[in-house]
Amino acid sequence: MNGEECAIGSVRVRLLGARPGRGITAWSLRGVQSGELDGLRTRISSSELRERAPAHPNGIVAIDHVVVFSPDLDRTIAALQAAGLELRRVREEPTPAGAPRQAFFRLDEVILEVVQAPAEAVQRGGGPERPARLWGLALLAEDLASTVERIGEHAGEIRAAVQPGRQIATVRRSAGLAVPLALMSPQPVHAR
Repeated sequence: MNGEECAIGSVRVRLLGARPGRGITAWSLRGVQSGELDGLRTRISSSELRERAPAHPNGIVAIDHVVVFSPDLDRTIAALQAAGLELRRVREEPTPAGAPRQAFFRLDEVILEVVQAPAEAVQRGGGPERPARLWGLALLAEDLASTVERIGEHAGEIRAAVQPGRQIATVRRSAGLAVPLALMSPQPVHAR
């Protein structure tokens, strides 16, 4: 950590502290042709890809994926593709949390997971015209069990992830974080 910034893998995260606008308020992306990404506050980065930071003492080595919620998945996919991002796949199966569909894009070492908000959440949130929003992060742990043990009571139970052969645990609200976090195990060696 360096002042208001920390390095996670090759990604730099700017920490704003306890201010209004909790959560992920904006991001910068390299290699996109437009910052118009369905309402996601985006700055186009011209910086070089950074060297990977060493593992954190808690065992986190990288950001596995960034999660975006969209009230209209097809609209958000179209905006991301128009900016030059390549759609890798769309998952048409409900998630354990009730999201009906997900789309996946690759951003250098990080995956962008765009989640279709469930219909009830779309209506509660103001309808399908609302923009997409940056929501949370899944961090990659070298040894998920050890990381969960280090976090202690603020970590949820380790369970099977949607991705075959992987595990996940969430960081509980009791940790006092402004951004929802999940912790992921690495991909199995045979899947790399």
